[in-house]
Amino acid sequence: MNRRKFSTIWMGVVVLVGAMMIAPTAQAGPPLICWPFEIGSAGSLPWDSGARGWNSPRSDYNLSNLTRDTLALLTPTTPVIVRMETLRRATVYASKNRGVADELLSTLMSRAREAEAKGRPSALAVFDAGYLAETYKQMRVMQSPQMAAPGLDGYRWVLRAIHLRGGDAEMEFAAALISARETMRAQRDEHWRNAVAGAADGSLLAKNLVTHSELVGVRAKALAEVRAAAGSPKQ
Repeated sequence: MNRRKFSTIWMGVVVLVGAMMIAPTAQAGPPLICWPFEIGSAGSLPWDSGARGWNSPRSDYNLSNLTRDTLALLTPTTPVIVRMETLRRATVYASKNRGVADELLSTLMSRAREAEAKGRPSALAVFDAGYLAETYKQMRVMQSPQMAAPGLDGYRWVLRAIHLRGGDAEMEFAAALISARETMRAQRDEHWRNAVAGAADGSLLAKNLVTHSELVGVRAKALAEVRAAAGSPKQ
């Protein structure tokens, strides 16, 4: 990636961070990092349940286990929303150690590329690698200069994952959050509408669309309000 393109990407993320810090919202900061996802009783990486806020890693967690533990949680049956929260937590942990961060991203990228090379591309593996790369980018702007995903356009990987799945409302939600900045408003809105259209009542996706609705200028308390604002009929 050339220097100008790299700088443009990071300037967009910086603008996002600044805009959200001054906006009158209940939460602030990059959405992939600072807006935890509701996952119900699903398992994820160890977290300090007694603490509040987005940055609550366990102080006794062994970072050397991060790649192994993350992979163990990203099974073929793990819902996309749970994957997003697991990768968010993994990024917070990885921000403490450049070597650990590089290992995790490299492992997820290799997993996706190996499946592709065998002629059996995995939408979930492609999604995991792309989503982690974008999460790293937002963490880098937040507080961790060592976080990097050189040459990897995670957004494009997520789009490919959606294509491989033949459409996926939870992945569309992820794409909406990745593109939640002024320069990508049209893409964000399209992904958001697709996510809303595919959200079933009571699902994890539905709950997270409500909790993250401020990102598209809506302060919703129920899925019906999110649907109304998106112009999406009830499913």
